[in-house]
Amino acid sequence: MMQRWWQATATLRGAMRDLAPIVLVILFFQEVVLGRSIPHPGDMFIGMLFVLLGLALFVRGLEIGLFPLGENMAHAFARKGNVFWLLIFAFLLGFGTTIAEPALIAVAGKAADIAATGQLIGNDVASRQAYADGLRYTVALSVGLAIVLGVLRILTGWPLHLCILSGYALVMLMTIVAPDEIIGIAYDAGGVTTSTITVPLVTALGVGLAASIRGRNPVLDGFGLIAFASLLPMLFVMGYGMLVLGT
Repeated sequence: MMQRWWQATATLRGAMRDLAPIVLVILFFQEVVLGRSIPHPGDMFIGMLFVLLGLALFVRGLEIGLFPLGENMAHAFARKGNVFWLLIFAFLLGFGTTIAEPALIAVAGKAADIAATGQLIGNDVASRQAYADGLRYTVALSVGLAIVLGVLRILTGWPLHLCILSGYALVMLMTIVAPDEIIGIAYDAGGVTTSTITVPLVTALGVGLAASIRGRNPVLDGFGLIAFASLLPMLFVMGYGMLVLGT
């Protein structure tokens, strides 16, 4: 009985271990460096419990839900042998998970507020919403295409380093001609897209697909899709800025 309980709480203990350094850093700087006590310690404690529980449930959900789902669908598409539907699925997976990313929603909204304050767009609700939605859909489109490129790389065996180097060369060229106001947002967009929803499904897709194709190594070929998903948004958002804000 004790052993079963210990195994059942393994994910919770792992979440506690992961959160412990963050808590210790906050306590050290708050109490020792700043010399101030934690404000509202009761609320902070309850909040930490919620974070701990949420992280444990999220990790457990990945293990029993998202990762097996992504790998099973990749195996099924590989057995079906229909590249067209595989690429359609890859695009819609990238597009759909990115649209739902909380980090992207937050960054797009903040970017719209700053753009309105700087008089780059109209300072009204409709203009801010249109700008934020434009950013979100641009990033989602780019991630969808990025996953398609990543799947094609797995199918064809393209060298990953050449693909990434070519992509970042284009990013550097776009940086020269894109409006200064959009460059920082574009570079951040490459990071916020690869967050809690996108990464597990996309990684599972890549690993499962590489494991299902003869001649492909899941370690060498199954990873790398996230690199495309971080790269293409920078290009697309700079292009969006050139279209909306002008060069």
